[in-house]
Amino acid sequence: MNHQGVSDIFFEESYTVPADQTAKSLFARLPHGSGYAERLIECLATGYLVAVIESICIREVQQHVDAAEVVVGRTIRIDHRGPIPPGSSLRLRGWLERMGERSATFRVQACDTDEIVCEAAVTLVAVQRTVIETRIAAKLEALQHGHRLVNLSSGGEQDELPGLP
Repeated sequence: MNHQGVSDIFFEESYTVPADQTAKSLFARLPHGSGYAERLIECLATGYLVAVIESICIREVQQHVDAAEVVVGRTIRIDHRGPIPPGSSLRLRGWLERMGERSATFRVQACDTDEIVCEAAVTLVAVQRTVIETRIAAKLEALQHGHRLVNLSSGGEQDELPGLP
């Protein structure tokens, strides 16, 4: 990771909320949400808001890692403070708050025309692509054979992903 490049990151951009990213629309597609989705509101789902914020932060950091690394989300704290109807234009502003050896934490603020609708902290980690791909392959192999990699229900502890601080 190029620390100098990452340390200079600041972004400000707009995002227009599509009609298919509402809570009602998202939950209607989920097996456990379809039964009550019609009772939800037609505003941007928090899950989509997280995805928008995370994708912008990852894009910014990904420009400063080498081809053997991939940027992944580690921690996201979000305060979704106001409704955001479809068609709304959000202004998203973000800046680097803290940097570790392999990680970067951003502060992000999203505003519509009336108010601050979201404040978030996003921590991303740059990991070796081969490390995470090996871990994914092991999980897929275990799924195909009906095995669990770690038995958490019997008190076993799951190891941290190698390469993630």
